[in-house]
Amino acid sequence: MKGQIRILIDLQRCDIQIGEIQTKKEEGPLRIQGLMEELKVLEEQFEEKLNRLEACKRDKRGAEQEIEDLESRVVKSGIKLDNVKSNKEYQAALKEIDDLKREKSLLEDTAIEIMEEIEELEAQCSVGKENIEEFREKVKQDREEAARELKALEGDLEILQKERTQFCQAVDEELLKRYNSLRKNSWRVAVSPVIKGVCQTCHMGIPTQKFNELIKGDGLMTCPNCLRIIYWGEDKQLQAEASSL
Repeated sequence: MKGQIRILIDLQRCDIQIGEIQTKKEEGPLRIQGLMEELKVLEEQFEEKLNRLEACKRDKRGAEQEIEDLESRVVKSGIKLDNVKSNKEYQAALKEIDDLKREKSLLEDTAIEIMEEIEELEAQCSVGKENIEEFREKVKQDREEAARELKALEGDLEILQKERTQFCQAVDEELLKRYNSLRKNSWRVAVSPVIKGVCQTCHMGIPTQKFNELIKGDGLMTCPNCLRIIYWGEDKQLQAEASSL
């Protein structure tokens, strides 16, 4: 029975390593997915700034056109002022010119604000473009690294799966079924060492008589609490044989 337990220990070690590799295989794609989501946010922010920049440029052109129109109207009003014949018409023409100049001044202030925003947005877009290019390069490099990692993991997994097949072939069929059932229903731990009378998985004490029987190693035994297959974890011979496989 010790021989079967020895194989189960190494089978479980193999299964744990396979599980760890399968988890690592998922980490690369998840990391890339996270980077792609970050890149999408950067691109959306950049697109928003570009759209705002284009809108500001349109507003600037509109303001400049309005200023030009007002300047033309001021000139026309000046000509009109030279041709008035009454004081009332003169005052009205002066007021019209003042109103036009005031409106023009407000538009010029608005145009200056727009130009300042354009300068700021152009600087932000320049930096944003560089950041996106750098981030795209990072994503590319991480993809390549993830591909290399995946290839190495696939190689390790292939070796472990071959080892697992060998271990499974060496274990009694009914015992293997029991092992697989325990792994499925017991958080993937089917075989647990007992050290100083305590199951190292559920951390519950084993009755003295049962522990003494376990030390003898004459038959298959299970933890009375968690029902996992147990073995004496301080058995030096068993440890040496298991680690040599």
